[in-house]
Amino acid sequence: MSKSNPLLSTFKTPFDTAPFSAIDEAHFEPAFAKAISLAQSQIDDIVNNSQPATFTNTIEALDSSGDTLSRISSIFFNLNSAETTDEIQRIAREVSPILSKFGNDVTLNQELFKRVKSVYDQRDELTLDPEQATLLEKQYKRFARNGANLTEESKTRLREIDVRLAQLTLGFGENVLAATQEFELHIEDKDQLAGLPDTALEAAADEAKSREKSGYVFTLDYPSYLPFMTYADNRELREKLSKAFGARAYSGEHSNQDNVLEIVQLRYERAQLLGYETHAHFVLEERMAMSPERVNEFSQELLEKAKPAAKSEFEELTGFAHQYLKENKLPSIKKLQKWDGAYFVEKMKKQRFDLDDELLKPYFKLENVIDGAFEIAQRLYGLSFKLNKEIDTYHEDVMVYEARNEDGSLNSIFYADFFPRKGKRNGAWMTSFKEQYMDSDKNVRPHVSIVCNFTKPTQTKPSLLTFNEVTTLFHEFGHALHGMLANTTYKGLSGTSVFWDFVELPSQVLENWCYEKESLELFAKHYETGEVIPAKYIDKIKKASNFHEGLQTLRQLSFGMLDMSWHGVDPSGIDNVKKYERKTFEHTDLYPDVESSCMSTAFSHIFQGGYSAGYYSYKWAEVLDADAFELFKEKGIFNREVATRFKDHVLSKGGTENPMLLYTRFRGSEPKIDALLKRAGLVA
Repeated sequence: MSKSNPLLSTFKTPFDTAPFSAIDEAHFEPAFAKAISLAQSQIDDIVNNSQPATFTNTIEALDSSGDTLSRISSIFFNLNSAETTDEIQRIAREVSPILSKFGNDVTLNQELFKRVKSVYDQRDELTLDPEQATLLEKQYKRFARNGANLTEESKTRLREIDVRLAQLTLGFGENVLAATQEFELHIEDKDQLAGLPDTALEAAADEAKSREKSGYVFTLDYPSYLPFMTYADNRELREKLSKAFGARAYSGEHSNQDNVLEIVQLRYERAQLLGYETHAHFVLEERMAMSPERVNEFSQELLEKAKPAAKSEFEELTGFAHQYLKENKLPSIKKLQKWDGAYFVEKMKKQRFDLDDELLKPYFKLENVIDGAFEIAQRLYGLSFKLNKEIDTYHEDVMVYEARNEDGSLNSIFYADFFPRKGKRNGAWMTSFKEQYMDSDKNVRPHVSIVCNFTKPTQTKPSLLTFNEVTTLFHEFGHALHGMLANTTYKGLSGTSVFWDFVELPSQVLENWCYEKESLELFAKHYETGEVIPAKYIDKIKKASNFHEGLQTLRQLSFGMLDMSWHGVDPSGIDNVKKYERKTFEHTDLYPDVESSCMSTAFSHIFQGGYSAGYYSYKWAEVLDADAFELFKEKGIFNREVATRFKDHVLSKGGTENPMLLYTRFRGSEPKIDALLKRAGLVA
């Protein structure tokens, strides 16, 4: 099989990159079966070693085991997110429980655990460096937190739970994708689309054409949905689209209600089996925040600062909307609804700052923004990027770059996939096809990827980004730099293998360069004239960045609090998803509830992605990033000394030590919330 299956052969490709065009869907199932068997034999070798357990023959051997399996998994599950098909989804359903079972076979292997525990018990006598000590602790906890200390009966139940959870979370994601792709708003009369910019109309016309329809088609994919909600004058159509978006996977054949209830119940039962009070207690033991109590205190502190500001902003927005409708002789509305928010916020922002996305978009041609991100990485970290068309990709839209260090050596391979298409999930994310680690004396360099959903080029215009899309690109590129600049010994501690409330620091800190004149002038150039973005626009972008910060903070907090309300309690008594969600949102919702909408049933971050009991980390990381960027502002945003400190103490270190230690080494002290409150304009 290995001769004919490219997934099981050595990749004879540039830089050992994935040979996508040689991979057929039929290769995956046999490849998984073989790779699991290879990984199992590596585990058997560790267990059957007649020598006493040592750090090298047990802990290091365990870290380097399963290499083929993790590579195949990363290729397969990245395709399932970015280029899925019915067949890939079927394979995912088959393979996920098998992988879950194998993971449990390893962590519940009593003989293997004995060897790990034997090394762990003598850790004080061993002379381990900080990275080795962290790896040892991580390996030990991996077993302990996955049931190694349980009775046989409890271990069996744990296995059942994990297999079922793998199926449920996969099913959850499939339902969201199906519900998103099932809906279309088909409009033939252009008069109904007043207010929409030409770029949105052209994209909708292209979408209609691709579906062999006349007129315009709008979908629930963000590049189609967001402009419609922001600019369409037709309130009835905004309501229709908003309600469709809010109802995704709530009812009908793709409903996730049962999935949500079963997932939270099983996560709770699993935590209890392992001796934790709730799923959140289990998760947060391995986070900077450390406990649900601390997360709740942090959220409350921010809520107290943000809610008065949010209420006042909402009242002001309501007043503005009434005035706007009156001045434009349009029908009045009693209460602002969710489908009014983005529309009137944009109108108000335009009036206040004389600034809107359509005014800025010509300055943010996608290619220029990419070049800008590269230039900033070069100035800060000495990286250079060169397009390589010889490297294979899974779709023609994907671009691949060689990233090189200042001395010309290879730093990493960087994939970028920017446009929405059928079979690609919504949103934006960073991922990797291969981790960085040391193999004997060789520093194996990573293959990193970012995936986004930006407006595609049309026949008359290149891809022009909204300012929000610009910050999204920088955010994901910040994650990518965390992966690219990794410089650790062990795979299990490399790159983004860090506590989840630390992982957003590198991504969010890079967003700050989108607001600075010195960096914007590098890439914000008019796509037709080449004119650099005028200074007055930059000034407006900075002023507008705090616009409605109270409402924005309240929104993010509401998501984090919903997550904690599902995972920080015993969910046994919850039988109605919507009712329970409403109770949580009482403290943060300013808009009237929409009966047919439900956030939880499409909340993929916490029910499919890895953010369960961790959504708060976006706000947590904002505290870190505001505090960190203050130092850059103080010394200069391209100050090489500060950038080198950030690279040496944060970006290159991965999860080799406790993140608070790493951060404090970079900053000189623990982070303070003040910088965030000041930046957000929530305190004077």
